[in-house]
Amino acid sequence: MRAMVTSGTGPGAPGRAGVPQVLSVANLRKAYGDKAAVDGVSFEVKRGEIVGLLGPNGAGKTTTINMVLGVLEPTAGTIHIERLNLAAQRSAALELTNFAAVYSPLPGNLSVYQNLRVFGLIYGVKDLGARIAELLEQFDLVEYRDVKCGVLSSGEQTRVALAKAMLNRPHLLLLDEPTASLDPATARDLRARIREFAAQGTGGVLWTSHNMYEVEEVCDRVLFLSHGKVLLEGDPRSLPREHGQPSLEELFITVAREPLALERS
Repeated sequence: MRAMVTSGTGPGAPGRAGVPQVLSVANLRKAYGDKAAVDGVSFEVKRGEIVGLLGPNGAGKTTTINMVLGVLEPTAGTIHIERLNLAAQRSAALELTNFAAVYSPLPGNLSVYQNLRVFGLIYGVKDLGARIAELLEQFDLVEYRDVKCGVLSSGEQTRVALAKAMLNRPHLLLLDEPTASLDPATARDLRARIREFAAQGTGGVLWTSHNMYEVEEVCDRVLFLSHGKVLLEGDPRSLPREHGQPSLEELFITVAREPLALERS
């Protein structure tokens, strides 16, 4: 039995009933033989919303994101991006998405400009030169324009990856551990840029992280996964209290160590 909480106190909760969905996942399942990595997961991301996908290692977060990206084919279930069925309208749906993760760096032998140009061509970005110039300015990368990505610092590479993820002005932005290994100042800057993107109201964000401080600061709503299932859902600021925990970090630890206790709550 799943203990589903739909908290209504956060910025992503009330007043969003009429906001269009950019992502709708229904009964998603991915099995390898008789083992399910993702087992019946359903959720939505709306325009202007940042949704945190949380859980311990092995909970099914990255598998879920890879299915939304079309990298993995679901065993069952449906994924709609702006009402486009990913299975039936793959190219059109994926044109509306983009992705960034620190474990997926851009080609290190290409310069910042070359990387942005290559990916811009892949996405068919119009007025690509102007768009690249805009992003170089926005992400403080002008001085690194002709520097190969492989020699940049981790923070600089993250800014390039995020600029790449913004190239096509995505409706759905997927971020898998985007601030892992970054210093606090760089991580704070990245969070601010993602909030600015969501505040424009044209796209939504699905964000995974193990940093609960970051999640509480950034996310409007969170989903806790455990053993491939959604265990809890709600406002990251009120959800811990609803389950007798003093903080989101303590709730995360409980999900990791004692998920059955939460299922019974």
